[in-house]
Amino acid sequence: MTDDPRGRSTPGPLFRAAALARSAGAAIPPTWLVGVSILSVQLGAGVAKNLFAVLPPGAVVWLRLLSSVLVLLVFARPALRGHTRSDWLVAAAFGASLATMNYAIYESFARIPLGVAVTIEFLGPLAVAVAGSRRWRDLVWVALAGTGVALLGWGEGGVTLAGAAFAVLAGAAWAAYILLSAATGRRFPGASGLTAASVVGALLIAPIGIGQGGADLLEPKVLLFGLVVGLLSSTIPYSLELRALRRIPPRVFGILMSLEPAAAALVGLVVLGEFLTAAQWAAVACVVAASVGATRSARA
Repeated sequence: MTDDPRGRSTPGPLFRAAALARSAGAAIPPTWLVGVSILSVQLGAGVAKNLFAVLPPGAVVWLRLLSSVLVLLVFARPALRGHTRSDWLVAAAFGASLATMNYAIYESFARIPLGVAVTIEFLGPLAVAVAGSRRWRDLVWVALAGTGVALLGWGEGGVTLAGAAFAVLAGAAWAAYILLSAATGRRFPGASGLTAASVVGALLIAPIGIGQGGADLLEPKVLLFGLVVGLLSSTIPYSLELRALRRIPPRVFGILMSLEPAAAALVGLVVLGEFLTAAQWAAVACVVAASVGATRSARA
């Protein structure tokens, strides 16, 4: 705060900038916020894949998680006191799912096209959406997603068994992440649970990341790119999604997030020069349609 000539306090430049950012965020439609979030995640994946030429996937994952932890500790200011042993076990399981999901999908990125990997991975949240349903129409979405997966292996498209297996593991971890995220959110206020889980995830990946990266992790350029990956893949999308979820129903949010495989395929094409076959684009369309349908069916 500063004083004007008449003795009144006026906001300083940082205060005004923060207020301007908040008002700008409120003016942006929530659907756009989700769209930018999706694009940010996939751009982060594209940057990470380019970084594989310098660092192995495990090292890049560790840099991403580490940068996310640092940002959360500084800006989220989590409240971590007053929790039971059961609370910490849930947060630790959440962190394990977070670490597994990120490590597996980055190992998949290193082997198959970005759009294909995310399309397979997206079967995890799709399974959560249809789990426990007794409605026949939900079987249609499962069949449609299965058709999409079958199309991914049709013809020559750079898909390897190892890459697909890592994407399946990432999808299973994503499903666990969704369930554990809800459980953690009920036990920890604000971003406290996510911060605790991120610390656990970074610690679990540290032996792999440090072992694979070695002295290269100390290069300033590598550290800078790791920070960029963390911001694009975690910090920016998380903050945008929180803002969007305050203004739109979760059902609408889920439908918008269903566009993620298509966004991954487009980023892979533009950023990485990864051209998918016609069958693979059809597979992406099938999984997106199945996810939209399952999300609409599960709105209750």
